[in-house]
Parts: sequence; C-alpha cells; structure tokens
Amino acid sequence: MTDVRVRFAPSPTGMFHVGSARAALFNWAVAERAGGRFILRIEDTDATRNRPEWTEGIISALDWIGINGTNPVFEGPYFQSAYEPQHREAVAKLLADGKAYYCDCTREQVQERTGSKDKGYDGHCRERGLTAGAVRFRTPDEGVTVVDDLVRGRVEFPNNAQEDFVIARSDGSPLYVLANAVDDITQGVTHVARGEEHLPNAARQELLWPALGATPPVWAHLPVIVNEQRKKLSKRRDKVALEDYRAEGYLPEAMVNYLMLLGWGPGDDREIMPWSEMVERFSLEDVNPSNAFFDEKKLRAFNGEYIRALPLETFEARCTSYLDDSWDRELFSKVAALAQTRITVLSEIRQNVDFLFLEEPVFDQASWDKAMKNSPVEILTDYLDRLKAVSWDPESLKQALEEVGVAHGLKLGKAQAPVRVAVTGRTVGLPLFESIEVLGRDRAKERLRSALERLQKP
Repeated sequence: MTDVRVRFAPSPTGMFHVGSARAALFNWAVAERAGGRFILRIEDTDATRNRPEWTEGIISALDWIGINGTNPVFEGPYFQSAYEPQHREAVAKLLADGKAYYCDCTREQVQERTGSKDKGYDGHCRERGLTAGAVRFRTPDEGVTVVDDLVRGRVEFPNNAQEDFVIARSDGSPLYVLANAVDDITQGVTHVARGEEHLPNAARQELLWPALGATPPVWAHLPVIVNEQRKKLSKRRDKVALEDYRAEGYLPEAMVNYLMLLGWGPGDDREIMPWSEMVERFSLEDVNPSNAFFDEKKLRAFNGEYIRALPLETFEARCTSYLDDSWDRELFSKVAALAQTRITVLSEIRQNVDFLFLEEPVFDQASWDKAMKNSPVEILTDYLDRLKAVSWDPESLKQALEEVGVAHGLKLGKAQAPVRVAVTGRTVGLPLFESIEVLGRDRAKERLRSALERLQKP
C-alpha cells in the first residue's frame, strides 16, 4: 500500500484545535502504517481571516505531537493559494463540459421564487446561457449520490435533495468545495479522513471528482468530539487549543496517546502504549462513529503516568521552563524525584518546590486558616525547640514531630499541618520531612519562628 496518500488541510484562522490534532494523528498513523505519504496543506485562501502567526502555530503544534519533516512520510507544507490557477482551470473545464453554469440570482430572488428561505436553489439559471456571474455545479436530477465511508458505512444522498451548489464566486474565486477537491486531485490524495461535519461536502465532492475526470478518494468521517455535557467542543466554551495544553505542561507523548483513543481503541484493555504500537494496530475501519468524549481528567491522569515514566534527568530538563533562571538547579535536583511522583502537569512543579527558592514561603490565607488550628503556637514552639538538636534526616524529623503531637494529644496528620504551612506556605505538597531536610536546619527554624510571630501578633 505504498500508494496511500492522505492529507491534513487546516485553515490558519485561530489556535490549533484538539479535534484538528486528532484528525492529523489519525491520518499520520494511516500514512505511517502504509508506508505512504502525509500531505500538510494550509488552506489559506480566506485572506480576511488568515494570519501568518496562525500558520506558524499549525506547523509548531504538529511538530510538538511528532508530525514533521524528520519523518519521510511527511510532505509539505503546501498552500492552497498557490493552486488558484488549477482551481480556475477546473471551473473553466466544468463550464465547457456543460457540468456547470453561470448564475446571477440573488438570495432574495431565490427565496421569492421558492417561497421559503429554507429551500435550496431552484435551477433558474440552468438554461439561461449566461456568460458571467457565480458558477454553479449542475447536480443530477435523479438517483442518489453514495459516499462509501470507512467509518459510517454506505451513506446515500438523494440527488433531488441536492441543490446546484456554487463552486466559484462572480469574481472567479473558487469556493471551498471545489478548491478542496481540485487540490486533492492535484496532489494525488487517495484517502480523506476528516471531521464528521464535512460529510455533506463529501456528497458534493463525490460528484465533482468524476466530473473532473478523477476517481473519488476513500472517505472516512471521524466522530465528533464532545464535552462533559455531550456538546460539541467549542472554542467559545471549552478548553480546546492544543497550545494551552502544551503551555500547561502536558507531555506530547501523553497528548498523542490520549487523542488517538478519541474514537478508536486497540481492542483490549490497554490504553497507555507507545506510538509505534498504536500505528501497528490502527485502522480507519476500526474507528467508532459515536461521539468521542474529551475527558480532561482522564487526559491529566494519562499525563501523570507519562511524567512518572520519564527518566529523572529528562523530567528535570522538561521542568526547566517552569522554573525561574535564578533557582538553584542543584537544589531542585534534590527534590525532583519526589516531585515527579506527585505532579500531573509540569506547570505544577512551581507550587511544589518554590518554598526552596523563596526567602519566605508564599502566604495563602485559606491555607493558613485551615492549618493553624489545634494548638499551633504550642506545636510550632515545641517542634522548633526539638529542631535544635535532632538528627537532620526525614525519619528523625518525623519522629520528633510525632512526639510533639503525642504531647498535645494530636496524631501526626494534625500536628504536621501547621508545620507544613509554616515551612512551605501550602497545605499540600512534597513529603514534609524530606522537604524540611532539603530546606536545611537554619531556614526551617527561621520559618517556624516567622510563623510564630504571625500567630502571636495582637
């Protein structure tokens, strides 16, 4: 199957949607498994909405999830605007062959003739012989147009329900439905895997391809991705930009793994698996047509699994962008292994280790109020006193606080709450006694004294 050629054709009109990333990965897997080609085509013909930074964002986002020119499967990027001559030639051919015609009807005129704004075009200009205007494709009056879809099976579109659709504006510029088909034909695309919302376009393109002398591609329309309310993911309502997940500290390996499972599964109970294995197992025929739920909690859990599987040195390196340049990397290394077992996104590293690098820990009123109960002055005073001579290792530090707690009728969990907030500023974080060990005797004692002063202020 070395002749398999798939394409991913985004428009540079905004941030990179996770649904687009899923479609790109499915196509990438098809191309890799078949030893074919993955074509990146930027559909940039809408000059009013396109911006260069969006194009750069698409390429950067794809690179982040492993789709780039380092793999011989990759081809491009191409730009749809470069194919405008072919678009215009296709329109001219369809006009010359009698498969398209000019139309000067306005929407208001069509509504007036049909008596409804919901009815499609009525074919008024089919036989008028116009030589200018918008260009419409002449759809068959009878029969059905069949889209044989690898995901949805046989989908039939009655031709009498399809209007003569516009393929070019009156200024000669092509519409998406024609440009998309011409580009695919020109680039030798054999398989089109894209979102379910494009299925109606497939019926029109199924007519256009043979009209232009080409065999239609293999179709696969992927399931809609929905949120917790089972509504289609929306950039106005949901967190959908791949860039946001990258900035938050999701690993590309985890994101790729999770996105591949939105509508497809390997057929067993395993979910965490390397890309190479997913490619071996993936098939468009196995994609489920039902809506796919984007569960951010599950994605976060995936990411935690991948973080914990990183070699420690790699974990430390990936945390670097979330740590200030002034922070001591050698000191960070002493707690990195502890942090690696607790965070689920890399951006959480700051709140777990910043107590080591700040002159004073952050002050959070809610954490303070929650922790400073159950005789905090007595607990902090007694523990401070014990820190003068205790052996400076986690077990000894823990034993000292346990003894303080017993003296005040408190279990360790209750006794350590005010100590943790005094030392780290937060109620949750790395293991307390390992944190105190790394912080050092002098700094730990100073923070306990500072907390006592705050408690004793009138």
